[in-house]
Amino acid sequence: MLITERILGHQWYYLSDTILAFVSYGSEISTWEILRETLAKGKELYVPKIVKVPCEETVKEEMAFYRIRSLEELKEGYRGISEPEVTTEVYAYDAEKAGKTLLLMPGVGFDPYRNRMGYGKGFYDRFLSDKEKLWTRSIAIGHSCQMTEEIPSNEWDVKPYQVILI
Repeated sequence: MLITERILGHQWYYLSDTILAFVSYGSEISTWEILRETLAKGKELYVPKIVKVPCEETVKEEMAFYRIRSLEELKEGYRGISEPEVTTEVYAYDAEKAGKTLLLMPGVGFDPYRNRMGYGKGFYDRFLSDKEKLWTRSIAIGHSCQMTEEIPSNEWDVKPYQVILI
């Protein structure tokens, strides 16, 4: 698959020890080959899981990345998306190690200014908001048909550093 070749051949992937990658869902570009190859190469692989976090008088949903060592660890979870069934080692951001980490992001739509539209919950925006060195190693991937003239954006939206559409 072309996206797999583009990512596995990317300098950031090659130089990374740790990969944070989404598990494709629905019509998203497939990441399954990338996940398999990452595990086969012995890189640390973390995938997102939505967790409920108590917050004052309510419970909010947040995204955290959990390490997997096999694709068999993935089970249907939040909104039918595959995620680790059991919470294992959680990704802990370290600015010094961020230069050897790559984050792959999904999107529903993209524009020429690197704005991306997700599913509207802001999970990636909140995750990246205080991780500048990881942000500089973030790539949104998708289908070329997802490109649009303009995606509305707000000050809290975090653009991927790079967008690769196939």
